[in-house]
This record gives sequence, structure tokens and C-alpha cells, in this order.
Amino acid sequence: MNVFKHALFAIALAGVSSAALAHNHEKKEAGTIVAVAAGNPDFSTLVAAVKAAGLVDTLNSAGPFTVFAPTNAAFAKLPAGTVESLLKPENKAKLTAILTYHVVAGKVTAADVVKLKSADTVNGKAVKITAGHHGVKVNDANVTATDIKASNGVIHVIDTVLIP
Repeated sequence: MNVFKHALFAIALAGVSSAALAHNHEKKEAGTIVAVAAGNPDFSTLVAAVKAAGLVDTLNSAGPFTVFAPTNAAFAKLPAGTVESLLKPENKAKLTAILTYHVVAGKVTAADVVKLKSADTVNGKAVKITAGHHGVKVNDANVTATDIKASNGVIHVIDTVLIP
């Protein structure tokens, strides 16, 4: 890995919670994407949304998947009442569309992400990826932690919810 990529990763990891990083360095076998997210309190809103959308079984399947996972703080940036509204059963289709916009089929590591200009999501729409001296962005979201391993893929933490 060249020095530029190391710098990107260092910038991307700056300010990441120790809970998110702990999952990246565990010695034991990682659980599924859902299990890893559920084990990190920074992802409680995401886990609640995945459950409300009925995507738990999908994200527990063999995959592999790459998830750009927004933190609770990312969900808190949405307008007041948005999360509560999305979690209602009548908004399941909209919630599913948003969540699947955060998932890419296959395991795309940070080393792969920095080489991409875009990635096709499970939603069917592509996200824009930019890598520069200030880190990596997916659309307007900053990647704040990378390569959190799961048995069925990888999680990259983002600071903004992606809206298709």
C-alpha cells in the first residue's frame, strides 16, 4: 500500500469511536454484518431500521456484502421526526430503499474503495465515491472507519445517511 493510501486511512480513522475500532481488531471470528452492528451501540438506530425494514435475514445471509453504515449521530442529522416516520410500517418501502442504498454486493475493502469513482448499490442506484487528501467520501458522507470485518462482508462507517 502506498503512502497516499496510508494517509487516507489515517485521516479516515481520525475521530472514530473506540467501540467501532474494537470490532476491527477482535481476535475471535466476527459475526454477520447484523451481529457486528448490533454489538456496537453507535449503530443502534441502524439496527432498529434494518429490523423495521425486514432486512435482518438478508444481511445475515452468506453475502458477501459491503455496508456503508451510518452511525446514530448520522441519523440524528436528519430533520426532526424523519427516523421515527421511516420506522413506521407504512413507510417500510421507503426505509428499505434508503437502507439498500447503503449496501453493495460483494466485499469491497478500503483498498478497493479508494480506487473506485462509484459503486452500484443493492438499491439499483450508484453512489459516488471520492478519495482525496481529506479522506474518502460516499456521496456527501465522510468515511470515518473502514474494514470492520463481518463473517459475511465488511462495514465502513459513515457520518451521514445516504438518501437515494
